[in-house]
Amino acid sequence: MNHKKKVIIIGGGAAGFFAAANINPEKYDIFILERAKNPMQKIKISGGGRCNVTHACFDPKELVQYYPRGSKELLSVFTKFQPLDTQRWFEERGLKLKTEADNRMFPTTDSSQDIMNVLIESALSNNTKIFYQTPVTKISAGEEGWKIFSKNKEFFADEVIFCTGSSPKAYDLLKPLDIEIVDLVPSLFTFNIKHPLLEGLMGTSFENAIVRIPSLKTEENGALLISHWGLTGPAVLKLSAWCAREFFKMNYNFLIEVNFLGISTEQADQMILDYKKENPKKSLAQSKIFSITQRFWRRILEINKIDPHKQIANLSKKEKISILDNLSKCKFEVKGKSTFKEEFVTAGGVKLDQVDFKTMRLKKLNNFYIAGEVLDIDAITGGFNFQACWSESWLIAKNLNEKEC
Repeated sequence: MNHKKKVIIIGGGAAGFFAAANINPEKYDIFILERAKNPMQKIKISGGGRCNVTHACFDPKELVQYYPRGSKELLSVFTKFQPLDTQRWFEERGLKLKTEADNRMFPTTDSSQDIMNVLIESALSNNTKIFYQTPVTKISAGEEGWKIFSKNKEFFADEVIFCTGSSPKAYDLLKPLDIEIVDLVPSLFTFNIKHPLLEGLMGTSFENAIVRIPSLKTEENGALLISHWGLTGPAVLKLSAWCAREFFKMNYNFLIEVNFLGISTEQADQMILDYKKENPKKSLAQSKIFSITQRFWRRILEINKIDPHKQIANLSKKEKISILDNLSKCKFEVKGKSTFKEEFVTAGGVKLDQVDFKTMRLKKLNNFYIAGEVLDIDAITGGFNFQACWSESWLIAKNLNEKEC
């Protein structure tokens, strides 16, 4: 073996530290260049400070279905390293993961700092040299490798791993290298809606609603939540991810139709008739027909100008139809979006046909690898975006470790 080669990792986020933690330090000198003062801020705030590390989905074919962009390319990546491997990796380093009811996986300590500590310690145990507050300003190909320039320092690299996240400045570094970028648009956002039915009901949730976008002929089902801004929850977030580009083109102004009950209008109609038959003297305000909160039910009556003290036996056909319309096919105008919690995910990035997904190397460039959100790959919420980072970075490290030096 000759002298050790130098690997420079541009970006000290999830993908960057995971790559550093898995590269063989006997073959490589490893450097991380991170523009910020503190690394891995996305990990720190993820899952409300608990870090949703991955998702308990252990079949690669099923796993890729959670990725609106990148599913085809990630299939081969996940056959090499998937959530079960992520769980083992952290547990081998002393941090156990737990699976919650919705299959999201967190550290048993419920602390994102513990995930960060494991990554930093694992990178440092590989003798990784970490340069904070070192933004890269230029990358150029030399005769025998790569030159990486920061404001006050110049680095040489035999191998480069580019995992900066989806920062516009990062793409400015790639464009001179003739790398094609798919325009960035937001993904994972809530729908801004002003409507009397939702007003003042922040925190009201629906177990399995259906949200339709008539103009796109698409729908998603899942939990739905009334927020300060309008509507959020898995049903909305799935639509925001899958239709990110379409919503961008619409300037985030479009019509949605919501079925708060998640059952057909006919089934809901029958439930009212059955309840009416069994409880004819019950007042409408006291009637508990559907799995919705009494606050929301009273709002439905109020919106439709129906006397809540009226006995259900006296509910007219017209009143019943208006209740059903509001519950199972209520139309709302979406006017804008809001970022989902602290998360900011984008659709877009490095065009995927430029990447060899067996190694994560950019096809046009020798010894230049890419991973994480800088790629045109994104997923719905639930730990999937982190899993793509772990898997891609692991594959890069594996390829470097198997290379002849």
